[in-house]
Amino acid sequence: ISKTDLRRFLHYAADHLGYPVLAEVVTAPPTAELEPITASYSQKDEADMGMTYDELSRFGRLRKIDRCGPLSMFEVLVHEWNHLPPAEVADKVKRFFRYYAINRHKMTVLTPSYHAESYSPDDNRFDLRQFLYNVRWTRQFRQIDQRVAQFGEAEGAE
Repeated sequence: ISKTDLRRFLHYAADHLGYPVLAEVVTAPPTAELEPITASYSQKDEADMGMTYDELSRFGRLRKIDRCGPLSMFEVLVHEWNHLPPAEVADKVKRFFRYYAINRHKMTVLTPSYHAESYSPDDNRFDLRQFLYNVRWTRQFRQIDQRVAQFGEAEGAE
């Protein structure tokens, strides 16, 4: 399950099931703890990824459940995240798909797992999409850039 769903469950368990210590787990900053923590440095997952877990959860649902590619995901999110400039939404979508393409092949060797949600990353039987991608997404990213430019022209015309 996604970290967003897990966080939601931990809040519920802390508030309604008598496990108040779980609230501390929820408020702890997510970290892979792969690098030593020092007085001046602490590894933070969201900062390292360049996206929040809530954003990552939304990307995952759009990719797996709604079967969005880069352009269709941008077109959904540019309206959904209208508090962000289109160029920033475009950068986030491009970052997600670049890392998705870099790491997609790893999904083919995952140990089969329990499917708690329809967005499960388990690839062995249920996700028949290709697993090798061109990380540049040249055509798709060019289309996104054109849409961002159109948004800029529309703002300039107003």
